[in-house]
Amino acid sequence: MNIEWLFSQEKVNWSELSDLYKVAPLGNKKSEDLKKAFSNSMFKCFILDSGKLVGVGRALADGIDCSYICDVAVLPGYQGSGLGKKIVTKLVELSKGHKKIILYSYPGKEMFYKKLGFKRMSSAMAIFENQNQALESGLVNDT
Repeated sequence: MNIEWLFSQEKVNWSELSDLYKVAPLGNKKSEDLKKAFSNSMFKCFILDSGKLVGVGRALADGIDCSYICDVAVLPGYQGSGLGKKIVTKLVELSKGHKKIILYSYPGKEMFYKKLGFKRMSSAMAIFENQNQALESGLVNDT
């Protein structure tokens, strides 16, 4: 492996990133939407192997109070190699100094984040664009 870390988005191929999210699988995210989301994020990590995008993550942060880690994805052939852990660890490191660092996990992935020091929140609430899909997938519940 010839791994390279990027912390800016100048060299990012947004179509390649969109494809990574599809196969990771983190859903269908349009390349122009990803470009806007990453542009508005204080911290971002892109991992390339010999020029090919294999991992990514970002954090929305305000510099003081809250950093929200999101959109962490690793190409399936690289999952289980520790890249996801390295991305989250780096985003936590970049977020140091914030009073809280939060993320939400897809159901079944919570233990991965627990091993990285995250604790379950008892008071988190959410409104999703597609509430029915969020309910069906277990991201939210009506209780």
